Amino acid sequence: NGCMGRFYTIDSANERLPEVRAILERLREQRAELIALREELHARRQPPETTANDRPAERAPEGRRARAASEAEELRLRMRGVIDQMEAAVQQLVDWDISLRDIESGLVDFPALANGRQIWLCWRLGEDQIGWWHELEAGFAGRRPLIDLA
Repeated sequence: NGCMGRFYTIDSANERLPEVRAILERLREQRAELIALREELHARRQPPETTANDRPAERAPEGRRARAASEAEELRLRMRGVIDQMEAAVQQLVDWDISLRDIESGLVDFPALANGRQIWLCWRLGEDQIGWWHELEAGFAGRRPLIDLA
């Protein structure tokens, strides 16, 4: 994205880290929760087993079918709620001009300037502070220690 709003210094990026860390930890938990809910919903959609008297379960009592449908609907509502929370968290990062690269590893990039050219300051969950950077078109694999910026 060629026209970034703000640029971070190493200090200003480090100052923002506690808030960013909290958002990323929450996003990671929500992602795991979403996967679990999706698996649970998927499990409920499996073809019904036959009942004890060997009749297909779709001829099971209405009550059981209705209950299964309402449980599935509840799961879908919970998934929607988690997705809404995740979207709000991602939007907060966008508002700060921080690029979310990967939820699971908690990888983000902060736009910065080095000698007049745009770079990314690179950070991920588990790191104490900003210690890496990379060129705009380089990804995580191309990241280099900050001392190389000097």
